[in-house]
Amino acid sequence: MPVSLQDKVAVIIGGAGGIGAATAKAMADARGRVVITHRPDAPGSTAKSDEAAAILAGLAGSGHRAFPADIANSATLNALRDSVQETFGRADILVNTAGFTKPIAHDNLDALTDALIDEMFAVNWRGQFAAVRAFAPLLKASGDGLIVSVSSIAGMNGAGSSIVYGATKAGIDVMTKSLGRALAPEIRVLGVSPGVVATEFVPGRGAEFNAKTAATTPLKRVAQAEDVANAILACATHLTFSTGSTIVVDGGRAL
Repeated sequence: MPVSLQDKVAVIIGGAGGIGAATAKAMADARGRVVITHRPDAPGSTAKSDEAAAILAGLAGSGHRAFPADIANSATLNALRDSVQETFGRADILVNTAGFTKPIAHDNLDALTDALIDEMFAVNWRGQFAAVRAFAPLLKASGDGLIVSVSSIAGMNGAGSSIVYGATKAGIDVMTKSLGRALAPEIRVLGVSPGVVATEFVPGRGAEFNAKTAATTPLKRVAQAEDVANAILACATHLTFSTGSTIVVDGGRAL
């Protein structure tokens, strides 16, 4: 029997992206109230706001909201928390899906510049931690708070789009364990670790790459964003005695 998220507020950082949007739909279908974030619009543009509005329009239920936030700017995350508190008076679930990567061959050490390394850690690790830091008081007040961070099997096997990307995701896995201890019992902390996902997250990877990957994956396909979203939803609805763990959603790719 499906478990309802009735009356719960789920904040999805990066909710306008592929996995984020699929997670928003799954949470709304489970009767949760959903907040998604989008990057702030450039001056004179409403492109990001319009994209987020289109995602909200497709969600079941009502009362969902979208707010701008820059994952690499802690001040905007604090402002997001204040907006959520003012609008809903609570937050029960925080899902960290924001991140980016740039494909770089692992033997091309010179291409991993200091600037790229710093930017990737700022977005993929520090930003996720900053979101947790901002929302921890609201999640604790819930009494049944949940944090789910999206990692990657690159953090376990050292493969993936670049060395630094895998390093940031390994950091997410460690953060999940540490916060699982630090924030218990009021907040559970889980990670979801996909393999290849059929989104546009990795620049330059399309149908041909996905087909080759599927052929060497035990379950003979790559993940859809919905596969990852279903795992995130399960963290909220069924895995209620789990914390500090990372769930692999890769069709056996890491075997």
